[in-house]
Amino acid sequence: MFRPIFLFIGLRYLRARRRNGFVSFISLLSMLGIAVGIWALITVLSVMNGFHQEMRNRMLAMAAHAVVEPERGLLRDWRPLLQRLRGEPEVRGAAPYVEGDAMLSRDGLSRAARVRAILPEEERQVAELDRTMVDGSFDALRAGGYGIVLGRELASHLRLERGDSLMVITPQVRVTPGGIYPRFRRFTVVGIFEVGMHDSDAELAYVHLADGARLYGTGEAITGIRLRFADVMEAPWIGQRLEGRLGGGLQVIDWARMHGSLFGAIQMEKRVMAVILFLIVAVAAFNIVSTLVMVVMDKQADIAILRTMGASSREILFTFVVQGSMIGLLGTLLGVATGVPTALEVNALVTTLEQWLGIRFLPPDVYYISELVSDLHWRDVWLIAGGALLLTVASTLYPAWRAARIDPAQALRAT
Repeated sequence: MFRPIFLFIGLRYLRARRRNGFVSFISLLSMLGIAVGIWALITVLSVMNGFHQEMRNRMLAMAAHAVVEPERGLLRDWRPLLQRLRGEPEVRGAAPYVEGDAMLSRDGLSRAARVRAILPEEERQVAELDRTMVDGSFDALRAGGYGIVLGRELASHLRLERGDSLMVITPQVRVTPGGIYPRFRRFTVVGIFEVGMHDSDAELAYVHLADGARLYGTGEAITGIRLRFADVMEAPWIGQRLEGRLGGGLQVIDWARMHGSLFGAIQMEKRVMAVILFLIVAVAAFNIVSTLVMVVMDKQADIAILRTMGASSREILFTFVVQGSMIGLLGTLLGVATGVPTALEVNALVTTLEQWLGIRFLPPDVYYISELVSDLHWRDVWLIAGGALLLTVASTLYPAWRAARIDPAQALRAT
């Protein structure tokens, strides 16, 4: 005979006879519920991982890993500090910048923007400038040339192309005998870039450092120094060490602090979504409880006969643990088998749905990223599958314990 006996009987009970087909139907629903929950969890967490990674990569394509700024005012006599930072072992690049708010205007159209003044040859050390260009080049930014490079959405809103001119108006004012006037200057568009993030493409513009200094009246001073590190994930710890070595009056703000609320919200949303979707698995596990309770009630005579034939309480308990665990195992395998391919091909699936339905799920003017990017972490898959199996095994314990406590004499008299 097949050994151990409780494994043979537990697997046999999975194939219900005609008279208790309803129990098999509930078992099938439980298995499908577990599979759907795992499929949804793997897919959603992979999309959240991809969203987090893609947003970070796109953001850091034009953003520095950290910036060094004075606690108050502008940074003066910054060249020795720049050389010192470039000598730090953790720093791979450093570049000065001036940044301020401005209003861009052209032919009755206007748009608020952040204007960042840079030295293109040095800015390449901290940002991937050339990879983002769709028209023109950052090399066209020259001192005194008053050229400007715009984000693609910003240029589209103002109906600008390379070679067009626009007015840049700043909040700073200048006092003249005729009155108080805002600082403004006419610039010529020399390039257009696209990062793929709405905040950068619709709100950011670049000019040469010398032109920006004249525009904002900073003279020889700058806003700060942008840094790039060897490992972006070590930026918070490197920034703390640098701030301690630089002394008072200067602060090092890493990318995690600059965008901390955004990435914190993403992590919180990921955890909440995981809990909500795992409830699907929990509901399916509760169905296993009801399934096994009905099986125990239906199989009381069989249990009594097994006990009289010498089966122990432990073997009866393991019989129903095996039955419920097999439901959970099959559901888990089915969920993983469908969830992993879906997570790997989610972008193609969403694109196909958008074409069929004629709608856009992620409009670029609403979301940071206009397409779904999946990043499957096998650690998440193992945690989800392991958690589902533990939950299903735990759900079998009470019905199995009830089955093990059945009195054979009373069960036989009842039949």
